Amino acid sequence: MQFVILNTGFFKYAAALLGTVVFCWSVTFCSAQESPQAHQSFETLYTLGSGDRLKVTVYGEADLSGEFQVDGAGGVSFPLIGQVLAKGLSLRQLEQRLVEKLKDGYLTNPRVSLEVLNYRPFYILGEVSKPGQYEYVSGITLYNAVAMAGGYTYRARQNKAQITRGNPEKVIEGSDHATIILPGDIINIQERFF
Repeated sequence: MQFVILNTGFFKYAAALLGTVVFCWSVTFCSAQESPQAHQSFETLYTLGSGDRLKVTVYGEADLSGEFQVDGAGGVSFPLIGQVLAKGLSLRQLEQRLVEKLKDGYLTNPRVSLEVLNYRPFYILGEVSKPGQYEYVSGITLYNAVAMAGGYTYRARQNKAQITRGNPEKVIEGSDHATIILPGDIINIQERFF
C-alpha cells in the first residue's frame, strides 16, 4: 500500500512538472508568434546607417583595406572609387557594390569582406527611468533595451511599445518584449491610460 502512495505522489509530481514545461513552452511560443520580427535574424533586418563604423578588407590590397565610417549623408568614402552610398544596404549588398566598383577599371577579381566594428546607438524615450541614447549591443530585444534604460516607470504601458526604424522611417506599432532592436531604432514607451 505504501508503494502505491509513493507512486501516486511520483505521478502527481511528474504531471505537475510536465504541465509546467508545457506552460513555459506555450508562453514562449505564443509570445514569439505575437512578434513576427522576433523570428527574423539580425542579419535579415539590419541595414547600414549614419554612424556605423566598418572594417573593409580587400584581399591582397592592403592600401584599399581599413576602417571607415558611414557619414551623415549615408555614404562611405573609399580609396580609388570615392563616395559609395551605404545607408539602407545590408553588409552583403555593400560588399557587392564595392566589388562592382573595384572591377570597373581598378582590379580584375576583387574579393571584399566587411564587418561592423561599432554600431550606431539606439534611443529609448517615454516612460522609462533613464530615457536617452544607448550603445547598441548585438542581439538585444525590447526587453533588454528597457532594462538598459533602468526599467519602466509606474505610468508605463508595459506590454507594447512603438519603434521608429529605418530610412524611410517606418513605425512598428505594438512591439512586444521579444522584438529585436536594431541600431538607430527609436523606441517610445507610451503612458498607459489608467
